[in-house]
Amino acid sequence: MIIPRQYLIASFLLFVSLPVATATDSKPHLTLPPALYAVPGVPLNIDFRNTILAASEDGFQFKVQCDLGIVDGNQRWTLIAADDEVGEHVLKMQLSDASGKQIDEASTLIRVVPRDAGKGRKMTLLIVGDSLTAATHYSNEVGRLLSEPENPKWTMLGTAKARAGKPGVSHEGYGGWTWGSFNARYGPEEWVMKNGRKRKDQSPFLFVSAEGQLAKLDIERYVREKCDGQAPDYVTFLLGINDCFHAKAGDEAAVEAKFEAMIKQAEILLAAFRKALPNADLGVCLTTPPNSRESAFTTNYKGRYTRENWRSIQYRLVERQLKHFGGREKEHIFVVPTAFDLDPVTGYPKDNGVHPNESGYARIGTSIYEWLKWRMGSRN
Repeated sequence: MIIPRQYLIASFLLFVSLPVATATDSKPHLTLPPALYAVPGVPLNIDFRNTILAASEDGFQFKVQCDLGIVDGNQRWTLIAADDEVGEHVLKMQLSDASGKQIDEASTLIRVVPRDAGKGRKMTLLIVGDSLTAATHYSNEVGRLLSEPENPKWTMLGTAKARAGKPGVSHEGYGGWTWGSFNARYGPEEWVMKNGRKRKDQSPFLFVSAEGQLAKLDIERYVREKCDGQAPDYVTFLLGINDCFHAKAGDEAAVEAKFEAMIKQAEILLAAFRKALPNADLGVCLTTPPNSRESAFTTNYKGRYTRENWRSIQYRLVERQLKHFGGREKEHIFVVPTAFDLDPVTGYPKDNGVHPNESGYARIGTSIYEWLKWRMGSRN
């Protein structure tokens, strides 16, 4: 059932298998980013399964109030904005239990950006990440959307140019990498063979100035030597899975240690970019939710890691990212809301726990594109 958009107040029961909560998550609550971004004609979604962490298959009622958008079935709020809807719109959400008793409420801003934001200008983009970035699919989608009419002339920077990459698409994405990998990974060779596959062994941002010296982060040199002197206007970072995936949801001290270690490494890398590129916008992408199928984790990890455990960690990681990186616009550091649009069912294959299918990757790319358009509009 699709509920009409005008001044929507939608209520429905959601019955899905949700992950086991930890002690600190025992009371389900809503998590929303401070803002989500939309471009006329380009879909924006909030998948309700990405906004809560619950302990069972209990029914939950969601009430959504916004002057834009529709409720699509019983899964999500969705919007394809029109040109006359450009501006800021408040979206309010209430969470209630099956009896209708309210549990929590939250709100966010829907920022609808002009379709022609950035038109007639030039922009450069650097995309940094782990295996989700190495797959190149969401970078392709960003490039496809930027190639649509009413957009700037774009250039993607990066030394990784995958076979799957469309013309002009590049990045710095490497399987298994963490924030810290970009700060400290410097092997004796740039590429090595590992398990029959060629793997990156050196961070592209690390350089040795003289024989025997330790490798140091040098973003200015990276731009000069590996980007032909073109500095990025925008840099996005989609990381966090490899930093925190092995944490045990029931071990609070260990979980906190993982989060703190990740944030420490993130701050080192962001500071290096901030120093070298004081006017660039740095977008920290929220770590994406996993496949909703436990069977996908069984296929990948043979019982060593479960979907329930990672979903609990990922949800709390997103909360930590919002708390730590939010509200830092004066530093040109922004949160990119990539954790809310991705459908954890249709956006994944049946046999992979954390790597989306083509449609899932496209939703990540769309979220980044919509954020980029907001930033380009803000720079007008």
